[in-house]
Amino acid sequence: MNKIYKKIGVSSTRTQNIVKHIGWSTLFKGGSILANFLLVPITIAYLNQENYGVWLTLSSFISWFSFFDIGLGNGLRNKFAEAKAMGNIKLAKAYVSSAYFTIAFISLALIALFLIVNIFIDWSQVFNTNPELQEDLRILMSVIVVFFGLQLISKLITTIYTADQNHSLQGKVDFFTKVFSLLIVWLLTKTNDSSLLLFGTVISILPVAILIGLNLLAFTNRYKDYSPSIKFWKKAHLKDIMGVGFSFFIIQIAAIVLFSTDNFIISKLFGPAEVVPYNLAYKYYSIILMVYSIIIAPYWSSFTEAFAKEDYAWIKKSIINIQRIWLLIPIALGILFLYSNWFFKIWVGSEIKIGINLSLSMIIYVLLMTFQLIYVQFINGLGKIRLQLIISVISIFINIPLSYFFAKNLDLGTSGVILATCISLIFSVILWPLQYKKIISKTAHGVWNK
Repeated sequence: MNKIYKKIGVSSTRTQNIVKHIGWSTLFKGGSILANFLLVPITIAYLNQENYGVWLTLSSFISWFSFFDIGLGNGLRNKFAEAKAMGNIKLAKAYVSSAYFTIAFISLALIALFLIVNIFIDWSQVFNTNPELQEDLRILMSVIVVFFGLQLISKLITTIYTADQNHSLQGKVDFFTKVFSLLIVWLLTKTNDSSLLLFGTVISILPVAILIGLNLLAFTNRYKDYSPSIKFWKKAHLKDIMGVGFSFFIIQIAAIVLFSTDNFIISKLFGPAEVVPYNLAYKYYSIILMVYSIIIAPYWSSFTEAFAKEDYAWIKKSIINIQRIWLLIPIALGILFLYSNWFFKIWVGSEIKIGINLSLSMIIYVLLMTFQLIYVQFINGLGKIRLQLIISVISIFINIPLSYFFAKNLDLGTSGVILATCISLIFSVILWPLQYKKIISKTAHGVWNK
């Protein structure tokens, strides 16, 4: 590895760590992408297209509940990284304990409340599907929410690994989750029955089981000194995490509205079956987004450490390197577009059609999303996210009306929904580079520096 670092001109130990984890992340993320693509046709064969559309919509709906961590995950990520960089083990343990026990309380309250409310909801109407599925959906929603609540708690361990600049851990967790999911769903196809309830239960349990195992392993070995203890829960430490965490919380809500309501909107406007081609196009073109995220995700915590140590030269050089990498994305998307029809036909057959307009809309989305991510990693790492908070709130109010206007009034169909998301992203594309330049040149004031 040292010879490789020397040949490519990598001298900083921080950058060497990033390069190492990019390598591991590429390996595991590549495996996850492959498993995910194989999972789609197998799942459609097991559930049928309409039930698969219901599952996609249901999954998006449940993901909205992720904001109930009230930003503690991202707040913990920054504060744990700072405390560990200063060598303050006791403070780092206090942050971990405060985050874990607070999330545990929130999750249990969420589960209890949902189990009561669930009795009175007709989920077949919510998801615009066959009324005969109502009882299965009611049971499935209970199962999903219970295990989602447990996942809110157990996934904090991946935040700790990431804050400690062990950036590839999340990719490993995703890889094993996808591989086991693929294996189990394949086994389900060998049975004669198709059950959305059984499928959803299995998919919900798997990630929780893996994360609980990881928690036990980490807190008995590598992170034994930081294992959560109720004695270390302090209101002051929770307030430290929440200082930046609450802003992340609002941004998370906005992100969920911006990126997770599309399936729900399409299902309500055009029916669950139309969710499928939209998601297939999203999965295909998001390959670029996934690969790009593997490369830039490690920089978040590294920017936190570098800024704390006033290593501005490294930050500037890193941003320039990421910008150069982004220039490859339009070329890669062009190649994907040229081979899209051929790929979709091999992947899911010729019955499901993905139109050119939908493909082009997805390409615009990926271009905008990847460009603004260059600067989001830096801004998030510093916790200077007040401007991001304001823009996120604006996005909440414009995305859904724009989606309806483009999809229905302009008759753009499902491609109009993703175009509305693109309009919402334009603010980020313009403002985040300006904020980065102001901060790094020490001319940021007011909202630009909060």
